[in-house]
Amino acid sequence: MGIQPAELAEPTRDRTPTRPALHQLRRDRVAMVCLGIVALFVLVAVLAPLITRVFGVQLDAGNPARDLDAYNYPAFGPPYDGFTWRAPLGISPNQADDNLAAWLYGARTSLGVAAAATLVSTLIGVATGLVAGWSGGWFDRFLSFVTDVFLSVPFLLVALALAPVLVSRFGADPERLQLWQLVSLVSVLSLFGWMPLARLIRAEVRHLREEEFVLAARAVGIRPGRILRRELLPNLAAPIIVSVSLTLPAFVAAEAGLAYLGLGVSGLPSWGRTIDQAVPFFSTYPLYLFAPVLGVLVLVVALNLLGDAVRDALDPRTRHGAVS
Repeated sequence: MGIQPAELAEPTRDRTPTRPALHQLRRDRVAMVCLGIVALFVLVAVLAPLITRVFGVQLDAGNPARDLDAYNYPAFGPPYDGFTWRAPLGISPNQADDNLAAWLYGARTSLGVAAAATLVSTLIGVATGLVAGWSGGWFDRFLSFVTDVFLSVPFLLVALALAPVLVSRFGADPERLQLWQLVSLVSVLSLFGWMPLARLIRAEVRHLREEEFVLAARAVGIRPGRILRRELLPNLAAPIIVSVSLTLPAFVAAEAGLAYLGLGVSGLPSWGRTIDQAVPFFSTYPLYLFAPVLGVLVLVVALNLLGDAVRDALDPRTRHGAVS
C-alpha cells in the first residue's frame, strides 16, 4: 500500500515541541511573571477608555485657562502640589493634557503599532523563507539577494526621508495625515524587520526538505504547496514563535524612538512623543518624563525576558537539561 497523506502528518505531530515547551514555561517563575506583566499591559491598552472613565480622566480634555498657572505649569497636582485623584500623574505643561490618560493611550499606540508590524514582518519573512528554501536554484539566489539589499538599507534614514513627504502631501488634511503616518510607520518597521526570520526559515526548510517524511510526501505526488503548509510549516513553529517573541519588544522600542524623533503618528498619544515633550521639564517635573520611560522599560524588559524563556523552552538541548 502507498503512504497516505494522513499518515505523513503523524511525524509532524511527533516532532512538534509545543507540549514540553509549555511545561517548562509553566515551571519558569520569571517567564510567568513576565507573561503576567505583558498581559497587564495588553489589558491596559485594550481597556484604556474604560480605565480613563474609572479614574475620571480624559485625553485632550484640559482647559489651559483653568489647569495651567501663569507659567504654563500644572495649577494642581505635581510638581508643585501633592497627589490628587483629579490627575494621578499630573497634567502636562503647555498642553494641559492628563498624563495618566496619555500614558494609557500611549500604551495602546505602542503595542498596536508593534503588534501590527510584527504580524506583517512575520508573514513576509515566513513566506519568503519558505519559497526560497524550497525552490533553490536561481530563484533562491534572487530572494537571498533581495534580503541582503533590505538588510543593507538603514530603516531610520527611510523613516527620516518619508516623514516630510507625508507632511507636505497630506498636511492640509489632519485625518488623512494621521492615517498615512500610521500606515507608513507600520510599513517601515515591517519592511525592515522580516529579513532575519526569512534567513532562518530558509535554512530550516533547506534542511527539512531532505527529511524522510518530506521525501515520502513528494514520492506519493503531494503538491509542493500542500507540503509547505501541512508538513514543513508545523515543524517551523518553534523558530517562528521565538522570532515573534523577540521582534515585538524591538518594535515597541523602535516605535517609541521614532515618536521621540518626531517620526511617529501625529494626533495619537505615544510614549515616545511624551518623552520628547517631557525632556525640557525634567529638572522641575521628573514624573512627566519617568512615567513613559518606565512604561517602555518595563514592557520591553518583560517581553525580552519572556522571549528568552520561550527560546530556551523550544531549544531541545536546553529543555532536556532543565528537565533532567
